[in-house]
This record gives sequence, structure tokens and C-alpha cells, in this order.
Amino acid sequence: MKQKDVICVVCPNSCAITVKQMPDGKLLMEGQGCKRGEQYASDEFLAPKRTLATTVRIKGAFIPLLPVRSSVPVPKERLNDILDLLARIEVQAPFKCGSVVVQNVLGLGADIIATRTLGVDTCAKVACELR
Repeated sequence: MKQKDVICVVCPNSCAITVKQMPDGKLLMEGQGCKRGEQYASDEFLAPKRTLATTVRIKGAFIPLLPVRSSVPVPKERLNDILDLLARIEVQAPFKCGSVVVQNVLGLGADIIATRTLGVDTCAKVACELR
């Protein structure tokens, strides 16, 4: 019998839920305060997903990194694969918040989108003009 303790994050109650999988595959739960918590614990037990937030390199902006996130939660076991892919990516400024950096990353149905608008490095342009 497989067992996992889950802290529900659906609401502020933070219920401590114990999920047990019986030999027939049925899930037994203890500690959930609501149906939403039951669904969250079931999903977390069977197929945990996370929203990924990280950065990618950007060329030509006033800072070297563009913050990005996944458009939908992705399987937890694929996070490192996505991070490895994003470590090899460099985008060119300007880049607008909400723009897609990587479409359908690793075929998971999630896009990697920018979470900040970064324009061309105007500070460097002004410094060049003053010389």
C-alpha cells in the first residue's frame, strides 16, 4: 500500500491530508476539509504538477535575464527537462510581457511566457550618444 502526506494549498485552511492507495487502486483519504481538498490531494498523489517560474537570458536589454513562467502547470517530473531547455535559450530585446518564449514546451501543452516587458537598453544608447 502506497501512502503520502499532502498539505492542501487550495484554501487558507492548509489541511493535512493522508492519501493511501489500496491494492485495488482505490484512494483513501483522511484529513481533507472539503471536496476541493480531496481533488487536490488526489491530483498531487497521482500526477503532481507545478507552475514553473524561472528566467531566460535576454540580449540587448538593460538587465541580462527575462523572467518567464509556464502558462499552465506542468508535470513535476519534467521540471528539470524544461529548465535544461530554457538554460540554452537566449531571446532578443525588446520582449513584451505575455509574449511566448517557447511554444508547447517539450510537447506538454504549456507555453513558456514572459512575465515582464523588457525594451532595448536605452541607457547604453544614451551613454554612446554622450561620448
